Order: sequence, then structure tokens, then C-alpha cells
Amino acid sequence: MYYTIVGTQWGDEGKGKIVDWLSSNADLIVRYQGGNNAGHTIKVDKKVYKLNLLPSGIINNKKCAIGNGVVLDPWALIKEIDNLKENGIIVDHTNLFLADNICLILPIHKSLDQINEKLRGQKELGTTKKGIGPAYEDKVGRRAIRICDLKYPKLLKQKIDNLHAYHHEKLIKYNVNIEDYYEELLDMSEYLYKFSVPLWKIINNLDKFKKVVFEGAQGSMLDIDFGTYPYVTSSNTISGQIFSGTGFSNRNNHKILGITKAYTTRVGSGPFPTELIDNIGEYLGEKGQEFGTVTKRKRRCGWFDSVLLKQSIKLNGITDIVLTKLDVLDELKEINICIGYDIEGKIYDYLPSEEFLFDKIKPIYKTVDGWQTSTAGINSFKDLPNKAIKYINKLEELMETKVSIVSTGPDRKETIDINGILLNI
Repeated sequence: MYYTIVGTQWGDEGKGKIVDWLSSNADLIVRYQGGNNAGHTIKVDKKVYKLNLLPSGIINNKKCAIGNGVVLDPWALIKEIDNLKENGIIVDHTNLFLADNICLILPIHKSLDQINEKLRGQKELGTTKKGIGPAYEDKVGRRAIRICDLKYPKLLKQKIDNLHAYHHEKLIKYNVNIEDYYEELLDMSEYLYKFSVPLWKIINNLDKFKKVVFEGAQGSMLDIDFGTYPYVTSSNTISGQIFSGTGFSNRNNHKILGITKAYTTRVGSGPFPTELIDNIGEYLGEKGQEFGTVTKRKRRCGWFDSVLLKQSIKLNGITDIVLTKLDVLDELKEINICIGYDIEGKIYDYLPSEEFLFDKIKPIYKTVDGWQTSTAGINSFKDLPNKAIKYINKLEELMETKVSIVSTGPDRKETIDINGILLNI
């Protein structure tokens, strides 16, 4: 059985906890896109782990892999491995595989990221400035340095020189001096190369890896093609990316779990039809502790958007919804759910691609009663307040997809497995 975990909104939906749970019985956990601009927070007992690159299953000492769809900052990876070692979790070539054709993020990419954001002025995208976008640009432009190149010092030097020559004019124009990192890459090359494998070949060993979890990073509406362009990330974040981002080929026996907050959040710039710039928005942010794992920026908060969700479900082929942070809504007397968009008198049941329409969206709401009693920590569906169950049922009706798992807190135990998905893996 194969499981793909995708965020259905703009990220920060709580994917880390669910991947952590699913990975306890999985044979392999795989990251297939993004970079260290993503963040997963996992709470196990009283320990909290924050991961940016490594798949969440590494906490359970499971075999994990990072696919070619990811762009890899080798300095960040080594730092993350060292941090886990300090917490008693050992990462080595027996439990971590890196695709040998994965492209690297280099110091030049971080500098270019900062320049690009500065040039956008008031229309900045709100990137993490970790070099993700420029690294993907060089990958598509066929200038990237891949992990397999680290084995050949002369080739590595030549490719670094070519890369710097290509970007030289922009770096000079903005007075950016990149310190030489060739020797640093050489020093870490032997260590990194121990993890390097032809992942496409290994991952398709279906006899050895019968239960595989594919772990997405950013949310679906940040997808470079189907998200709120240009306020998106630099990779494809929807479920179809698992095939090109890892080389995996089996389409059978596959569940696609859409991780979804019981409300909506977004970090950084971009359209957000149901955003609440009022006391309720502040309440959701405070109660939900809505601060970015990577950026530490305060997340924007708003009502649940069923239009956005239905679109995300179709794009990903989602089979089951995992509803997280239900407990954040506990104290609200009334709860709004967006059921449509009014744009200059025309009703939309999807988020249009035209950027100039984003600011004209007026959400159409359906109001339901809140339950005003605590759901925190409940792990049985029948123990939820009746009005909370009605809220979930209404979301299912609007999304036309069943809610199979409900998360009522950050700990593994604070989970309601309605349809036995977590038990069956």
C-alpha cells in the first residue's frame, strides 16, 4: 500500500504529525519536492522536533529518502542531521537515501534569492530567501550541480565556474561577493556521497518496500502551476509530483491523504479570500499558535474555504481528508464556511487563474453554530460535541470527500481515526 500526504491549503496544515504516525509501520518515507523552505513540527511524548529537509519518519528510525524533485542545501542537511544526533537520533546511510541526481542549493542561490525579492519591491513574494527558486531556475536551465557531480573534483570546479559566470553580471550589478565554497563542497562530498543512490531503482523494489509514504512539503495551492501564481513556491506540490520527483512508477493501491486545517492560514504575500483581519483572526492565530516553522512569521488566518478545498481535492485525486486543529475553533459561537466566490457579480465555484481577479473576490459564507466546549485531546469520534460533528459533516458535504481522520491536538494520541486508516497500515 502506498500513501501520499499532501497539504490541501497554503501549507502548515499539520502534515508532520500524520506522516510521523503513518511512518511507524511504513517501509520507506520519501520527500519528493521543495527544499528546506518547508517545516514540519512533530511532537512525540514531551519532545518536539522541527524538520526542514529530512522526512518525518526519521524520528522513528525508519528508512527515509529525499527524491530528485527536491533541491538540497547540503549545509542545511548536515546541520539538521547533527541536531538530531544531539537528541539521540542517528542518521546515516542505512536509514537515509539521497537521489544521486538531486540538484544542490549553493550560497550563490541564496544571494540571488535576496536580490530577486528586493527587485520586486512592494510586490515581493515573501520567499524564505533560502535559495529555493534560483536553484530550481538553474536546474531547468541545465546549469545545476547535482550530488553525483561531487565525486569528480575537476567537473565540480568547472560547473561552479560556469554557474558563477552565468550569474556574474547580476552579482556585480548589486555588489554581491560570493566567497569561494568549492573546498567546502569537496570536504563534505565524501560524507554526502555515502547517502547517494539511484533512488528510482531502489524505490521500485516493490517486494522490499511494500508500504511507502510520500511526504509533501508546501501546500497544494502553492503549486507552481496550479497555485495562486505568482505567489507560489518554485516546485510542483500536488500529488502527481511523486512520480517525476522520485522515479516511482506504481499507480496501484494508492491512498492520497489531504491534510486540511479546520480553518485556513497562509504565510507571506498572496490572495487569501477568507482572511480575517479582526479579533477572530487574531484569536485563531493565538489559539492555533500560528507562526511559521521556518520563517517564524505570523500566519494570516481566516475561515474554512470549501471552494479552495474542492479544487485542491480534484487536483490531487485525494481519497481521504485529514482534518487538523479542530480544537482551535472550540470557543467560537458561530463559524463561517466559504461556499463560493462573488467576483463582480459573477459566482465562481473555483479559484480563477487570473491574477487581476484575486483582489476582487468576495467570499460567500454559510454560518453554522459553534460547539463552545473543548475537543482538545478527544480520540473517539462519538465523544465529539454534536455541533462539532455537524461541522465536520457539513465540510464533507461541501468537499464531496470523506473526513477519515480528525486531529484534536499536536500529540500522536490526540487523533481520531474514523475509518481505521492508521490502524490498517
